[in-house]
Amino acid sequence: MHVVTVLALDQVVAFDLAAPCQIFAGARLPDGRCPYEVRVCAVPGARTTARGADCFGLDTPWGLESLAEAATIVIPGHANCLEPPPAEVVGLLRKAAARGARVASICTGAFVLAATGLLDGLRATTHWNYAGELQRRHPEIAVDASVLYVDNGDLLTSAGIAAGLDLCLHLVRSDHGAAVARDIARYTVTPPQRHGGQAQYIKHPGPENQGGDLQSTLEWLQRNLGAPLTLRDIADHAGYSTRSLNRQFQAQVGTSPLQWLLRARVERAQELLETTGLPVEVIAERVGFGSGAVLRRHFTRHVGTSPQAYRQTFWTAAGPVRMTDRISRRR
Repeated sequence: MHVVTVLALDQVVAFDLAAPCQIFAGARLPDGRCPYEVRVCAVPGARTTARGADCFGLDTPWGLESLAEAATIVIPGHANCLEPPPAEVVGLLRKAAARGARVASICTGAFVLAATGLLDGLRATTHWNYAGELQRRHPEIAVDASVLYVDNGDLLTSAGIAAGLDLCLHLVRSDHGAAVARDIARYTVTPPQRHGGQAQYIKHPGPENQGGDLQSTLEWLQRNLGAPLTLRDIADHAGYSTRSLNRQFQAQVGTSPLQWLLRARVERAQELLETTGLPVEVIAERVGFGSGAVLRRHFTRHVGTSPQAYRQTFWTAAGPVRMTDRISRRR
């Protein structure tokens, strides 16, 4: 069983604490099994906060010693992030990383992870309001305040609050594929994938401008991924000029229309590779890439592996790969 330990320091942000618990404990494999054991390990007397307001105390059977058994450690944000973390915590996190544990931070939890020195020389993110301070305190880290999360392999960081959900779904997707991540996203009524490079702060149309909402166009695109869509086609559906469409997409979605469409096609290809035995050439046609060569190029760039290798990892004739097999392949 893959143990996910969520580290609760005093004044831990309640949302940041609950998000990984909900995602990892709620994930289900096709046979109904939960692939994760979730533990909350708290320092003595830990309390939760919602922007400075005490919410509740924590009573958990796991203490810091649970960090030694974790395959994944999640560090939520906490209100005392600008104070040095306990030396014991820093030491335990370093030991966990040295033995191969995956360590991820949510929001201002990046300050705790940065204190270990593990992020030195790497790119990282945190809540946009604290990014400047993180950079000032840790100049060895390349802080990027413009993204939702950064994946450095076994060291990951995410932006504030809701971006923690995106990060946790990304981890589930990395472990068990897009279908499992999509199911838990649907259960928690969460968007199935906001990619890490999407902007932290996206402007949405106000009540006086509901006509600018792109939701119907996004749904239309999802239904027509296999069609040879052009920018003009998308603009006509949305009722914009191509120039206005690009501006609205950047404002509402945080990327361009064609980049959004490209990623949606890759995600659909992931799903088909996991759940069907269709040849790559057929999948390429179904998702709108036209040829296997084009699919392979975009898939490898966005997923980091080839379609064939992805299928071998997440699908066999007997069904999805078991977690123990997945862990052995990662190591």
